[in-house]
Formats: sequence, C-alpha cells, structure tokens
Amino acid sequence: MAAPDQVYRAVSRLFSAIILGFGLAILIVTLANGGGPISVGVLLGLVFTALGAGRLYLSLGSRS
Repeated sequence: MAAPDQVYRAVSRLFSAIILGFGLAILIVTLANGGGPISVGVLLGLVFTALGAGRLYLSLGSRS
C-alpha cells in the first residue's frame, strides 16, 4: 500500500490535470462559438488553465 503522502500527491496531480483540461475545454468551446478575447468564457478558461497548470507545476516541482 502506498504511503499517504504519495496518494495525496497523486490525487493532487490528477485534480490539477482535470482543472487544466476544463480550462482548455472552456477556451475551445468559447472560441468555437465566436467568443471574443474579453468574453467571460475566455477569461474563465484562462483562469482555470492558469490555475491547473500552476498547481501541476508546483506539485511536480516539489520532490521532497
């Protein structure tokens, strides 16, 4: 059985990747439906993408 630390890190990376995917999906759908650069969908997509990527970067960078 894996240590609780390893399970937490794996689940954190999984959720980060899911959030990143949601952000990209929001961006793609908004742009495909004719959303402009300052539309709510684009802004939310950018926020989700940045949060997911940042969290994934931080979780991959901390190897202690």
